[in-house]
Amino acid sequence: MIRATLKQLGPGWLLGVATVAVAGAIYFLLVITGITFNTSATQPHSKLFAWGVHVTMTNSVRRRSTGPVPRLARDDATLLSGARLYETRCLSCHGGPGTPRADWARAMLPTPPYLLDAPKRWTHAELYTLVHDGVKMTGMPAWGEVQSDEQVAQVVAFVEAMGVMTPDQFTRWRQRARSPQEPPAVSK
Repeated sequence: MIRATLKQLGPGWLLGVATVAVAGAIYFLLVITGITFNTSATQPHSKLFAWGVHVTMTNSVRRRSTGPVPRLARDDATLLSGARLYETRCLSCHGGPGTPRADWARAMLPTPPYLLDAPKRWTHAELYTLVHDGVKMTGMPAWGEVQSDEQVAQVVAFVEAMGVMTPDQFTRWRQRARSPQEPPAVSK
């Protein structure tokens, strides 16, 4: 059956496949030799390349965010723990309501996104996956490699809450996050 179909297509079909294969191999060589791909962070990617990478990243995160992930109560203790982690690990790159990212973060390519609308663009599981697993070639670390699942969930809870914070509310959370932690109560 396959032979009959190939015979009906004629020799032009094989020539088309060979042409595409050769063109793909040539393009691959041009990319890996640096002729068509500039690694400099001072030059933006082409619109087509940036679109393709973004769509690939989005689809990858959505596909890998199907399992159960921790969801913590958004109580004061969880949000404060998340705010402390966000202050030390995330703020420089992602900023916050009324708070710009660090100057050096603007020099990254791709530029780290502000996360104010992240809860509208990503589900809870997707945000958890992004924080836990990171994103290759973006500067986004896999925080799950150095933080517990609970700490990752605390950051996600804070990012979700941050989506509705005013700049004044965010500033108050930052002040609390930077204040020394109260020592645990000692029982006698």
